[in-house]
Amino acid sequence: MKEEFIAKTTTHEGIIHKVCKMYCHQHEDRQDLFQDIVLQLWKAFPKFRKEAKLSTWMYRIALNTAITRLRKETKKPLPQDIDQNVLQIPSPELSVEDEQFSSMIQAIDRLSDVEKAITLLYLEEQTYKEIAQVMGISESNVGYKINRIKHKLRSTIQKIHNGT
Repeated sequence: MKEEFIAKTTTHEGIIHKVCKMYCHQHEDRQDLFQDIVLQLWKAFPKFRKEAKLSTWMYRIALNTAITRLRKETKKPLPQDIDQNVLQIPSPELSVEDEQFSSMIQAIDRLSDVEKAITLLYLEEQTYKEIAQVMGISESNVGYKINRIKHKLRSTIQKIHNGT
């Protein structure tokens, strides 16, 4: 069983990395979350019934682990931010593509945990059926949520570009 688990998680390791990048900005936090996810996958592996694709099952556990971890962290007091005036570091010139990518990342960052999960699965070109299985919602609800998320992202990006 151990060899099978290692082989399957190694094959689909990219799923875990994508979830970690979506929910953690610091390298150390991503490493911690990665370990948490692998631990939860290991605990759940004996119960994997192969009714869904392995990748769908992994996404579900990885996203649930990330969201649960974030909820626990939000209960902790946040460290104080450094005043930006203290740093006074000039930003490098960004190309239009870099600015658009940066705006999209900022907009995705402002989504709820569930919306981030759906966005990640959508960007990974998962089908509505697969997203529904991972998220535990109906396919029609997936379509509704994706449309709402797209509208929210457009609105947020417009606000970012307008400086509000």
